[in-house]
Amino acid sequence: MSRIPLLEYYIEKGAETGLFGEWEVPYRYTNAIEEHMAVRTSVGLFDVSHMGRILLKGPDVLPFAQYIYTKDISKTKEHFMSGPMLALNQWARVKDDEMMYKVSDEEWLLVTNALARESMLNYFEKVKGEKGFRVEIADLTFNYSMIALQGPRAAEVMESLGAKWAGDLKVLEFRMNEEIHGVKTFLVSRSGWTGEDGFEIWGEHGEMKKLVDLLVSKGVKLAGLIARDTLRIEMGFVLGGHEYGEDPVKFPCALSLRYGLGAITWEKRGFVGEEALRACRREGVRWIRVGLKLGKEAGRLFPRQDAGVYSDDVWVGWVTSGTYSPVLNRGIAMAYVDARYAVFGEELAVDIRGKRYPAKIVDFPFIKK
Repeated sequence: MSRIPLLEYYIEKGAETGLFGEWEVPYRYTNAIEEHMAVRTSVGLFDVSHMGRILLKGPDVLPFAQYIYTKDISKTKEHFMSGPMLALNQWARVKDDEMMYKVSDEEWLLVTNALARESMLNYFEKVKGEKGFRVEIADLTFNYSMIALQGPRAAEVMESLGAKWAGDLKVLEFRMNEEIHGVKTFLVSRSGWTGEDGFEIWGEHGEMKKLVDLLVSKGVKLAGLIARDTLRIEMGFVLGGHEYGEDPVKFPCALSLRYGLGAITWEKRGFVGEEALRACRREGVRWIRVGLKLGKEAGRLFPRQDAGVYSDDVWVGWVTSGTYSPVLNRGIAMAYVDARYAVFGEELAVDIRGKRYPAKIVDFPFIKK
């Protein structure tokens, strides 16, 4: 088990901790709903140092990435991010969804999900060895802390600390080696995983501790991973082990995710899993990822992962992630539903603690921005 570098500091700030992806992280500080709403209406701060950060460097970085991922990144501009990047296995199941940062033609940074960091590092080395790609692979995860400042007031707060350049960043643009009120950073990107405006900031651990103190002094609310999870579910964002995974028995083909966002470039050839993915496209999919919005009669109840979904008494799917939405004041869930029943606006039923509750099929995101 690893601990994020600033964990003791967050415990002093009132963090209740728990495990995520074999990392001990802050789960919440005060109340997860309060933290959730702070991000939706004002501004909150997460420490996301548990996520993997990898350097890819060398003359073959581009062909290496083009082979591993479904998205064409050949036209990505310097100092812009590209993603989501889906890495598939031979059965067109998703190994991980990631973000890449183009520093230069021969230098890219990559952020992986916490659970996938070690497996992806091993996979990269395997591909490099088998294909002979001239790529240097370095794990930077323990070199830097990474925080996420998220919410509609995020740019305002950055500018109040003298980082007026932050408000000028386009979405998915990043800058390197900037200072924020005297604090040195390694990288600042306009990005996040909440559906709100915001910035992800990498820096040496001591510098990030100083920055967190500055941000808190500006009224930024510390938030834990419970709120981060409820925020991502409201937006319909996927998470490994819930919406996707490599097991072809447990998880359907990547097309069933309905990922969108340009995650698959069909004009591109020669990537891992391409044959199975194209076969899936030709033959059609059995399962479709949809949203389920419960009625008010369910109150604050919501379905858990693997809960059954029914049409009358027929089992037609299963829940992958569920939560109570503080914005909608009702339970919501993502689920895989048999394509024959996945009609937006229609009503199914979902099992919660042995009782079935009506749930309307909706598209993502659950809340409109």
